[in-house]
Amino acid sequence: MTSPSQAALAGNDTSSSESSVPLTKAKADSGSELTGRSPGQLMWTRFKRDRTGVVSACVVIFFFAIAALAPVISWLYGKDPYTLYGQDNFLLDDFGYPLGANGGISGDHWFGIEPDLGRDVFMQLIYGMRTSLFTAVGVALAAVATGVLIGLVGGYLGGKTDYWLGRLTDFMLALPSQLFLIATMPVVVAVFVSPEDETPTYIRALAIIIVLWFLGWMGMARLIRSQVLSLREREFVEAARVSGASRWRILRKELIPNLVTPILVQGTYMLPSAILSVAFLSFVGVGYVEPTPDWGRMFAIAGRIYEQNPTYMFFPGVAMVIFIVAFNLLGDSVRDAFDPKSGR
Repeated sequence: MTSPSQAALAGNDTSSSESSVPLTKAKADSGSELTGRSPGQLMWTRFKRDRTGVVSACVVIFFFAIAALAPVISWLYGKDPYTLYGQDNFLLDDFGYPLGANGGISGDHWFGIEPDLGRDVFMQLIYGMRTSLFTAVGVALAAVATGVLIGLVGGYLGGKTDYWLGRLTDFMLALPSQLFLIATMPVVVAVFVSPEDETPTYIRALAIIIVLWFLGWMGMARLIRSQVLSLREREFVEAARVSGASRWRILRKELIPNLVTPILVQGTYMLPSAILSVAFLSFVGVGYVEPTPDWGRMFAIAGRIYEQNPTYMFFPGVAMVIFIVAFNLLGDSVRDAFDPKSGR
């Protein structure tokens, strides 16, 4: 016989099993919707919702596309950045300034022509963007790689290695960057080319990258070191160490994947800084020189003629401001997408 208590328990079991059936079916039916997403997919979803980040990314991509397609634009436009159009077509007055209004803006020369030499300002700007952006990309990549390497080694190994790498970083940060840039550029160029010979453009570009890389990796190194000091005490690193993983495997499999966010965010801030530094070197006369188009050299020319021809500064100035602001906003959006808690 079955006792009342057993019957009650049996009834409860039956009712509970019957009530669990629709819940199971509901979970099974909604299983196709509840799909897991990787951190990268979550980051991309958050980034797409940020209108400021999307617009900034479009602006940055537009600038890089224009720089990459400069030869195509020159072919379609029918002009180049080197021909002296003002002198050939008598578009300059006796003082070397454009005859037309607003710096000689016309249907043939959309942004006007350059004083004295008469080159097309539109093509000077397009090729100047190309020179500055590609040089800055080389500087940023070299600085990021060096900073990540030094930060990883110092933060993970610790001890005397971390101490001496830290003192090296402090020494580099103590150097007066602008004065050091101006003083070392001629020295670095002289290493490759004799002072009596004309310096090729690629040698000057290499010298700029070397000098700016030499002074640009310290911020990334300090950031990565602080992150590694925190990560190396985490449980997953200890578990890898106990399981017998080598240092290289721990760095490659455990630490570096967790450093992608700070590296990417810091890299987006380093690129516009490198662009400004490249322009500064050309502005003071130790970077790119004639006839290489460059943003900084255009600002140097505009600084001499702004009273007689203020239009010449307008186009390169607006272009640089838009690019720098867009890239900084892009860096903020990337940071917020990776770490929503740090949102603006």
